[in-house]
Amino acid sequence: MFVRIKLLQSYLFHHMPLNYRSMHLLRDNAYINGNWISASSKQTFPVCNPVDNTVIACVPDMNIADTQVAIDTAAKAFESFSKTTAKERSDLLRNWYNLMVKHSEDLACILTKENGKSLTESRAEIKYGNSFLEWFAEEARRIDGEILQSPVPNRELFLLRQPVGVAALITPWNFPHAMITRKAGAALAAGCTCVVKPSEDTPLTALALADLAEQAGFPAGVLNVLTTSVTNSVAVGKELCENPKVRVLSFTGSTAVGKSLYKQCASTMKRLGLELGGNAPYIVFKTADVDLAVNSAMASKFRNTGQTCVSANRFFVEDNIFDEFVEKFVERIKVDIKLGDGSKEGVTHGPLIKKSQLDMVNDLVKDAIQKGAKVHCGGSPLPDLGPLFYAPTLLTEITKDMQIYNKEIFGPVAVINKFCSEEDVLRQANDTPVGLAGYFFSQDISQIFRVARKLEVGMVGVNEGLISCAEAAFGGVKESGLGREGSKYGVEDFLDIKYVCIGNLKR
Repeated sequence: MFVRIKLLQSYLFHHMPLNYRSMHLLRDNAYINGNWISASSKQTFPVCNPVDNTVIACVPDMNIADTQVAIDTAAKAFESFSKTTAKERSDLLRNWYNLMVKHSEDLACILTKENGKSLTESRAEIKYGNSFLEWFAEEARRIDGEILQSPVPNRELFLLRQPVGVAALITPWNFPHAMITRKAGAALAAGCTCVVKPSEDTPLTALALADLAEQAGFPAGVLNVLTTSVTNSVAVGKELCENPKVRVLSFTGSTAVGKSLYKQCASTMKRLGLELGGNAPYIVFKTADVDLAVNSAMASKFRNTGQTCVSANRFFVEDNIFDEFVEKFVERIKVDIKLGDGSKEGVTHGPLIKKSQLDMVNDLVKDAIQKGAKVHCGGSPLPDLGPLFYAPTLLTEITKDMQIYNKEIFGPVAVINKFCSEEDVLRQANDTPVGLAGYFFSQDISQIFRVARKLEVGMVGVNEGLISCAEAAFGGVKESGLGREGSKYGVEDFLDIKYVCIGNLKR
């Protein structure tokens, strides 16, 4: 095993730019009970670089039996970890945070290799993800109980807030670092133990985080990482949902998968945190600063090549400024975006994550074009760059019969619609079963308060396209999920409230 890792590191050393050769956190085993282990079946699956589909590493393909071992391990570790003091958990999280800051460049290199995003974006994600550990290291010491006023004189009433138990964390490929730290930071702060199931597309970042957690001093069994291929993923997810020793499930991903997990958790009445799909409206009113709206649109739409759940998905621009906005947006796309291998200097955006993603985006665009959409730029794959690159695209003249009209695109495609009134655009913006994030631009203070209240979403960006931070409550309404991550509310999914009544006291 040691030889295999060294050979892999040697290969990466000679295939990355000189200043990005810090790959010593690369692991090719799962992490269970403080040990780096293979699958019980000895099966592995490849993790590929989406830039050119070359294999970066092969990791264990864990099955249901392996998952049960991880859950049992976490349940055993919970017996002692749940009794630690808030100060002890805070110190562990702070140690983990400090190590992540120290190894930020190492983590960014691994993230870029397996996800495809540029190093600039990877560094930003690492900094963002690290901030959750810093935040929850501090929040751990603010998990307080409550003294209640008794209705009778010889009783004392109080509330305890105690860790729920084993937490299963299922995380996506688009933010493989931040989605783990946002969930695990909160769970560990509360005193829960964790079984992490990262996406089959990006398990290497999760394993690097486990390596640093081990160095930070977390006891064996407190944090476990299962790696699974597409073949075993559904069965492993089902086991995490139905195993009674798992008391809370936190998932980030599509609404369809979230609904399936919701049903599977019903048999054991688990606590649930679901951060699901979005279809974010991006509204530009006639009073807006158009240049600011365009600048923010670049970040909100094209971050991670459009593969973010809070990405601007449906643009609505008031008719008075429609042509100006479109012209400036197209110019910025052509000038600012440089596609390519994210590990190379100057590259701003990478490929899509996998072929199914590219095919989905391409089919949506082709359908729109065939039905009369106007293409201002892009509109097709870029096979000369690599198998998964898609040109940054801007479409107008969208009609309701087009598949792209009201669908989450999850790719570098901006769809811009024209509107005439505030009432009309709010009706269109809210005409979707999901409600994660929404954005609008206006200089009218009365309109700002009206629209912010009327948008049916969990998060609103006003004159701002990037809204996520550790201090904010992240989550949606309607079919975009349950619960909130980050902020002081992020620990709530991992805590039970216990009411204690002490009676017959002598006064």
